[in-house]
Amino acid sequence: MTATEGTTRLVEGPGMLLVWLYGVMSVGAVSRSIYQIATEFDRAPLAYALSAVAAVVYAFITYTLVRGGETARRAALVCCAAELVGVLTVGTWTLVDPSAFPDATVWSDYGYGYIFIPVLLPVTGIWWLRRSRASVKVGSGK
Repeated sequence: MTATEGTTRLVEGPGMLLVWLYGVMSVGAVSRSIYQIATEFDRAPLAYALSAVAAVVYAFITYTLVRGGETARRAALVCCAAELVGVLTVGTWTLVDPSAFPDATVWSDYGYGYIFIPVLLPVTGIWWLRRSRASVKVGSGK
């Protein structure tokens, strides 16, 4: 068996676009949260802390997609599901109680400030990760 045999390739086809989008979102969320936490944290601590959480989630998913393999695929799937729960929770919270967020997070209004990419990305990621697992099963005869 070669080093790449038996590993799930996650950066083929749509997976490459996911890696690129998660990478861009990682850089954006990390940059934004570092700046906001360093300069304005007292203004909106919850919003800025949630942006930092989003940054960590994006970076981890990017890493697992690039790494590949079944364990990485499962970890990315769990993170995408958690991300989707976070986006839906924070998105709903910002609509129901806008006063709780004096400044926006990455996930505010379901990612409105980011062209809704934060809500579309985990859905697409879950679809791709489930599809990549199905192709491994079909290809291996399992």
